[in-house]
Amino acid sequence: MPHQEKHFTGSQKVRDIVIGMSDGLTVPFALTAGLTGAVASNVIIITAGLAEIIAGSIAMGLGGYLAGITEYQHYQSEKKREFWEVENLPEREKEEIREILGQYGVKETSREAFIEDLSQDPGKWVDFMMRFELNLEEPEVNQARNSALLIALSYVIGGMVPLSAYFFTSNPLSGLSISVVVTLLALFTFGYLKSKITGQAPLAGAIKTTIIGALASAAAFLIARLIS
Repeated sequence: MPHQEKHFTGSQKVRDIVIGMSDGLTVPFALTAGLTGAVASNVIIITAGLAEIIAGSIAMGLGGYLAGITEYQHYQSEKKREFWEVENLPEREKEEIREILGQYGVKETSREAFIEDLSQDPGKWVDFMMRFELNLEEPEVNQARNSALLIALSYVIGGMVPLSAYFFTSNPLSGLSISVVVTLLALFTFGYLKSKITGQAPLAGAIKTTIIGALASAAAFLIARLIS
């Protein structure tokens, strides 16, 4: 049976989900928990929670979009600069290739043959320099849009977890008790799945995510209570 290599290639999507989900699980929880001691109505908490989730998802999505656009524009700017250097300063660029290959232990004779072949195709030459000189990977054309949608959706899903308890309880204190349990379970499950997908130890990742999320939620809760 031929060997099949399995490498995880969805790091960008996982990063976006982690950003949205982690904030969604902590910020709305802190808000609703803070309000629990200040109001006596679940309706007020639900209304405030939904408003925060909507506003937060828009803000997070916009941030992801702007970050994606900036990354794409930066890559294109550097690529344009590399094309100019390849065309106008070819010998300097070839020397940079020699240095890069030398770092990988490539023999001098092999370096020259590689440089000769690579220099015949300016496009591949530039791609090589972008990857190995500047350590830049070309972003997808729709990465900014996709990141914005994924972060915003993850935030909404994460935010509804702590808020959902208040839909099914009669008073804020009961809602908070259930919300704490549900949020911790969600953090554990989220950490487990994230670690399993990325090839890390699932149980250790779940515990780490739960602890970090719990500390962040507790800190946000205390701040919210102090302010309220």
